[in-house]
Amino acid sequence: MEHKDFVSPQRRRLAYRYSAPSTGLTFVWLSGFKSDMTGTKVTVLETWAQQAGHGFLAFDYSGHGVSGGAFEDGTISAWREDALAAIEGLTSGALVLVGSSMGGWMALLSALALKNRVAAMVLIAPAPDFTQKLMWPEFSAEQQAEIMDQGRTLRPSDYGDPYPITRDLIEDGKLWALLDAPIDLTCPIRILQGMQDPDVPWQHAFRLVEALKSEDLVFSLIKDGDHRLSRDQDIERLVATCEELAAFVG
Repeated sequence: MEHKDFVSPQRRRLAYRYSAPSTGLTFVWLSGFKSDMTGTKVTVLETWAQQAGHGFLAFDYSGHGVSGGAFEDGTISAWREDALAAIEGLTSGALVLVGSSMGGWMALLSALALKNRVAAMVLIAPAPDFTQKLMWPEFSAEQQAEIMDQGRTLRPSDYGDPYPITRDLIEDGKLWALLDAPIDLTCPIRILQGMQDPDVPWQHAFRLVEALKSEDLVFSLIKDGDHRLSRDQDIERLVATCEELAAFVG
């Protein structure tokens, strides 16, 4: 799919796809860790948004997809900067943030920075604080020591080659932890979570439910759902959720 590039205020080259709204509402897709804007969920949602007249923005964080930079130079701080640069530089008006996995964390951080523009959020297997609360405890004592002493370790992946996890990523993630205090977001929020998710346990997502201040929050637990939630029925549920929110906040 065709994309354009822009240079963020931090001088990072970020790839994106954007279509302007006729309804005044723009959906923003925030990808997961080591994911990009070519996935099935994002492309189906983009097609739906365009057909419905909503704006749509998808982009690749630095070190991801076709954006510039090296993955192992990335941190939560840097990817948050990328998200805010893309949203603020490329969109205007009311927003619905749609975040998948790490993108859920990015959506929450972006919404906290842009409260006056975020009308609603959809979070798919959201993984706030994952560097400290999910990833770090999974490492063996040897891997933890390797990260702290040598600055990085290689982590095996179910989806491809092993990839580096750096001390900078782990340490920086602590700066953006959200789950240990109330999260001051009150817009409508919908969370879609698979119960069979090996990467983000549903209990982790439920901690987010308890932390969020929003009363208009629906937590949908899909008993046979995995982490990706990209089966046909999962994507239909995602589109229906976005449709419902658009009708409500539009």
